Amino acid sequence: MKWLYSFLIFTITFFSQAQELFVVSDPASNIPTNTLSLRMANSFMELVNSNKYNYNLNPELTYGLNRNLMLRTTLFTSNREGSYTFTGAGFYAKYRFFSSDDLNSHFRLAAFGRYSFNTASVNQEAIEIMGMNTGFETGIVATKLIHKVALSSTVSFEKAFDNGSNVFPDYLGDNAINYTFSVGKLVYPKKYTSFKQTNINLMLEFVGQTINENGHSYLDVVPAIQFIINSQARIDLAYNKQIMSSVNRIAPNGILINFEYNFYNVIKKKRSETD
Repeated sequence: MKWLYSFLIFTITFFSQAQELFVVSDPASNIPTNTLSLRMANSFMELVNSNKYNYNLNPELTYGLNRNLMLRTTLFTSNREGSYTFTGAGFYAKYRFFSSDDLNSHFRLAAFGRYSFNTASVNQEAIEIMGMNTGFETGIVATKLIHKVALSSTVSFEKAFDNGSNVFPDYLGDNAINYTFSVGKLVYPKKYTSFKQTNINLMLEFVGQTINENGHSYLDVVPAIQFIINSQARIDLAYNKQIMSSVNRIAPNGILINFEYNFYNVIKKKRSETD
């Protein structure tokens, strides 16, 4: 019966955090312990002053090491350099250091860090180590769940380095402050009767950055609809829209489509002789 117990724990955890599974930011909550998550993150970003699109496919693997620590690796692929190619990879860790849980709500704080390398040319002022720049990011995230609504916010410091032989330009600021605010609401089902019910969540996220050297900033809004199927599979449909900017960016607007599947209890524990 251990498999049934593990599955029930996974399902309860997944349902309770469903509206925290944001599209472009991570909440302070982690995926369940001993769970492996595979995500295929797709983006179709419209080039400025052009009818062409950059296509990016970033496969991700995330593992819940324990209730407080999760690890992730991401591969970056894109047609941005003229042909579709692998451009780099990123490594991410998040540690939840505070949790306060009530019956229908919780509040959590986590610290995270990310390092990425990239070989593509540096062709915009905005810093983005998730696919465009070599560099690191570190920050804090706070998440509050109240019944069927989740609120989450992050503040982080991000620094860019040279992309291998592609030197980071001297005239651009190489570090920035990032900030996000996200809200998610579970809109269906109104009442759970089975773990096989499809969850539908509505999301709204605000994503911004300020370059420390010159104060240039941008702010995006990302509305999204999310489907969680059988408590294991997830589909995100979102649109990234720049609403203000003094930062040079090559493709600020576009469509985001994510596909994710979770494998729970991936490392089998040895059964005792009494089982």
